[in-house]
Amino acid sequence: MKYQQFIPPVYLKDKIRYCWMLENTDSDHSQTIFKPLADGCPGIMLHQSADGNLVQHDKKLPQIFLYGQTTRPVEIVSGGRFKTFGVVFQPDALKSVFGIDANELTNSCTDFSWLQKSMTCQITEQISHLHSFADQSAFLFNSIFALVNKSKCNKDSSVAYAISQIATSKGHVDFKNLLTCLQLSERTFERRFKQSVGISPKLFARICKFQAALELLRMNKYEKLSDIAFESEYADQSHFIRAFREFSGFSPYQYQKRTNEVAENFITFFS
Repeated sequence: MKYQQFIPPVYLKDKIRYCWMLENTDSDHSQTIFKPLADGCPGIMLHQSADGNLVQHDKKLPQIFLYGQTTRPVEIVSGGRFKTFGVVFQPDALKSVFGIDANELTNSCTDFSWLQKSMTCQITEQISHLHSFADQSAFLFNSIFALVNKSKCNKDSSVAYAISQIATSKGHVDFKNLLTCLQLSERTFERRFKQSVGISPKLFARICKFQAALELLRMNKYEKLSDIAFESEYADQSHFIRAFREFSGFSPYQYQKRTNEVAENFITFFS
């Protein structure tokens, strides 16, 4: 399994976190099972395989699709050899880039062709003719930049500020102080946040907290889960395990012993 990751150019950093490619040229396994982890971000996936499209709950997904926030365990299956491209957007990109209410795609996805059929065909066709991941990434970045210029959607500055504060604090922001700073009522803030991000501010904060704990687990510097729980400011180890299971579908122990995170926040199993 080969994984590569590219950061976006400066002019897209407020829209895109990174672009990635995952390629499987191993024919020893009939299926690859992906289990994405909640990361607080929407994105695009383009899947290329002679064995067909990705499948979720026995339903074929579009070859290229736009997805929203993931707040619960998900399982996606690919057959045989494949090459999958992904763009991980900033949390509010569905609204600021595509002009859609992010609520519409929470725990869901849609065929990317709803945006512009001709562009989708162009993306799918041209990427398959580009040989290096650097060229493929550059093409995706340019295509998305064209969409940004065409949509001309205004970013909600209050929500963008809130996202920054929540993420920087790793989910430990003081919401009362944040509302005072933004000069918004709790109801107005939550409505605007959900429209831009797709989930409530407090759920987004919980995902940021989970991601911070997950990063500590990846570093493998702690001998006990209770130390990670303490460092991440969970009430205790059981609260940490419960939150981990909620956003991943398995316990921290299972993550350490039985999973293969070949791509960031993308667990794989083989059958």
